[in-house]
Amino acid sequence: MNRGPLQERKSWRIALRERKAARTAPPRRVVFLAFPRTVLLDLAGPWDVLSAANLFTDLPEMAYACELVSMTQSLQIDTAGGPPLVARQSARAVRGPIDTLVMPAAFGVDVYLRDKAILRQIRRLAGQSRRVVSVCGGAFALAAAGLLDGCRCTTHWRYCDDLARQYPTLKVESDRIFVRDGKMITSAGVTAGMDLALALVEEDLGKAAAMAVARNLVMFVRRPGGQTQFSTALESQSAERDVLRTLLAWMVDHLDQDLSVEAMAERAHMSPRNFSRVFTREVAATPARHVERLRVDAARQLLEEPAADHGEVARQCGFGSVNSMRRSFQRVLRVAPSDYRKRFRMPEEAI
Repeated sequence: MNRGPLQERKSWRIALRERKAARTAPPRRVVFLAFPRTVLLDLAGPWDVLSAANLFTDLPEMAYACELVSMTQSLQIDTAGGPPLVARQSARAVRGPIDTLVMPAAFGVDVYLRDKAILRQIRRLAGQSRRVVSVCGGAFALAAAGLLDGCRCTTHWRYCDDLARQYPTLKVESDRIFVRDGKMITSAGVTAGMDLALALVEEDLGKAAAMAVARNLVMFVRRPGGQTQFSTALESQSAERDVLRTLLAWMVDHLDQDLSVEAMAERAHMSPRNFSRVFTREVAATPARHVERLRVDAARQLLEEPAADHGEVARQCGFGSVNSMRRSFQRVLRVAPSDYRKRFRMPEEAI
């Protein structure tokens, strides 16, 4: 149905008011809570991503206003192995609404999490916040305050089992970069906090802003949500035998070659049966499963390029056909290559 002149003018006025409101909107208040011995990169990484949104986007106003808040009475915060920081104020003094509350990890934080007054402050500040974020081991502080009860969440892969054991009501997902459950958002180890912060920029300001930040910080726009916390190639370095580590490194650069059990066993100078047994024990995946994950990892990176051709990507990564690549993507990432490319492809103007 065609709209009349009155409706057109009304729609135009509404759009104009929305644009004017967007230009004059105050910056989003982001409060970082810091315990003594805070992991510096857990705090500085997301802070830099949000600060970059102020510097490298075309927004007329500042997008984020970051505040450092001490969880103790002392405003000086010693970091774990890094320079000390000085907070703006203590948690008890924080008043007013908060857009995003961020809890980085800290060494020795268990001592402070036994203090009921500190846990009350965390709950109070979370109640004032639109969304609550943890980085790495910061999930333990949110869990101790009862904020993650019944929630899906994650933390550094090394501590996922501990988090699940200490807080049985939590649904800990150890293979995720970050997990969102309502207003609670938890991220994996250390640099995953930057991935999460970049996702928040995209959510708040749009994909173009996230791309601008990513380009200037020289980081990927987004790692896929279902990806494990460490890449398949990196994971394989844990193999004990030198011959197996050498083979695993060779595989990464030769995905278009024959990577059947028989071919790999011959290269490793082992029988196929013994090779399969040793490989599965040391890599924690069958040879076929590991090869498939390597190929999917390589293919998804190629598909992020603007000029990527599905057939050529399938050939380069050793799938043999686009249909075979599609089946592997569905198994590993639970998404089709075409859908993945729509979500993660870098626009041509970003090159």
